[in-house]
Amino acid sequence: MTAIAVFGYGNESRGDDAIGPRLLHALDALALPGVECIEDFQLQIEHALDLEGRDLALFLDAGEGTPEPFAFYEAKEMRNITSSSHAILPGSVLGVYRQVRGAAPPPAFVLCVRGEQWQLGTDMGARAQANLAAALDFAKGLLAEPDVTLWRARTTVESL
Repeated sequence: MTAIAVFGYGNESRGDDAIGPRLLHALDALALPGVECIEDFQLQIEHALDLEGRDLALFLDAGEGTPEPFAFYEAKEMRNITSSSHAILPGSVLGVYRQVRGAAPPPAFVLCVRGEQWQLGTDMGARAQANLAAALDFAKGLLAEPDVTLWRARTTVESL
C-alpha cells in the first residue's frame, strides 16, 4: 500500500482561503487506505517530519491568480532554508526534510485551487466552490492511482 501525506492549509475564516482545509476534509471523509490528512493554517518546518515513511505527498492550497479551476504541479525542493522561517512553501518543507533526515524527500505535488476573495469573516465565493468541486474530483482520481509517474503525467503547469 502506498503511504500518502495530504496537507490542507488555509484559514476557513478568510473567504476562499478555506479551499485547502475544505478540500482536505472532503478527502479525509473518504477514509482512503494509506492516506493521512494533515490540516494547519500554514505550513511550518515541523511538517517535514510528517513526510517520514511516505511514498507521496500532496499539498492543497488556494491561490490568487492561479489558472482556473486549479493548477497541479510537482513541488521542487528548496535547499536554502532557515530554521527560523514562520510560514513556508511546500518546496521548503521538502528542503527541511533533506536537512533533518539527510535523505531525499518523497515526491510531492501541489494542487492549488483558484480563489478570489480573502476578506476576514467572509464565506467562500460561488466560483471558489465550483473550483473546489473540480479539484475534489481531480484529487480523488490522483489518490485512486497513487503512482508518481501517473501524477507527473497529470500536471497542468510547470510550477507557480
